[in-house]
Amino acid sequence: MALNPYDLYDVHSLLSEEERAVQDTVARFTDERVLPIIGECFDEGRFPAELIPEIAGLGLLGATLPAEYGGSELNYVSYGLICQELERGDSGLRSFASVQSSLCMYPIFAYGTEEQKRRWLPDMAAGKVIGCFGLTEAHGGSDPANMKTHAKRDGDDWILNGSKMWITNGNLADIAIVWAQTDDGIQGFVVEKDFAGFKAQEIKHKMSLRASVTSALFFDGVRVPEANRLPNVKGLKGPLGCLTQARYGITWGPIGAAIACLDEALEYSKERILFGRPVAATQSAQIKMADWARRITGAQLLSLQLGRLKDAGKMQPTQVSLAKWNNCRMAIDIAREARDLLGGAGITTEHCPIRHALNLESVITYEGTETVHQLVVGRELTGINAFGG
Repeated sequence: MALNPYDLYDVHSLLSEEERAVQDTVARFTDERVLPIIGECFDEGRFPAELIPEIAGLGLLGATLPAEYGGSELNYVSYGLICQELERGDSGLRSFASVQSSLCMYPIFAYGTEEQKRRWLPDMAAGKVIGCFGLTEAHGGSDPANMKTHAKRDGDDWILNGSKMWITNGNLADIAIVWAQTDDGIQGFVVEKDFAGFKAQEIKHKMSLRASVTSALFFDGVRVPEANRLPNVKGLKGPLGCLTQARYGITWGPIGAAIACLDEALEYSKERILFGRPVAATQSAQIKMADWARRITGAQLLSLQLGRLKDAGKMQPTQVSLAKWNNCRMAIDIAREARDLLGGAGITTEHCPIRHALNLESVITYEGTETVHQLVVGRELTGINAFGG
């Protein structure tokens, strides 16, 4: 039997029946609803918000959370497969789901009160309330401990001042999970969009993640009730715990982007005739695509094992860093090389490699740059912290 060119090691056979059903469902949604419109959305710089009810209806928002809070109670391998299939459509769509699930619903679930969970999570799972995650600031995303945004206690409220930058979903969001310095360490707050002094400003002129909403957030004396503070975590442990959740999903997402690029290059190379034969018949094209399949296969196995470790409660942040570093590098290199194989046709958004290549410039940067993850692994190996050195 011929092997699946996008799954040479038959990773699909290592999945449970439920995991396969999840992947097949999201793959069908991507094929039928995302791919027909996403190139145009990218061209227009428009997030396809009309897909949010369908994404929610499939149970993809907060998919790992308990049903009592609107979740689908899926395991983390299933969540990874959701990310992979959404990013096969576009990194912007996976970013939307990652932020909603891992960076907004997760901290409310993990760090919030029972009242906060019941107030926000069911509506977030239903796509009725959209969240964004305010951690990064303009002067240095890789050093969150140095944040300038601060909150001061004022009676039963907190007064929030500062700003955040490069915030996915910012202008879509009904609530923002905002991390701020306080007299008692870094704390998280649920900031509602109609709070006085809170403003979101969409960032324009992007050449990456054009089918995604990216914003700056500004807080000018925003009064936040104590009831909106996430009470069950203090310090960097809070936001970093969220980032580990999101980075896990990001190890899977770029696999989808790489598969999309390989798929398009395979089809194009079979149809494109040069010097009397298809490009696919040339040694150079076959070597390139074989190498892509090798790298995709390694990434698939890496993320699957990472997911099994996470579901067993054994996953370590360094393992996430290794996979995020490897899989983002794998995908951006394949997207660039696929663009090259397509020649002049590769520079248009009628073909996906240039769009994925541009998007992956953001994916390889956010949630920890490649250098940050390399240094995390280096610290694990040597026991020496080289950050800031």
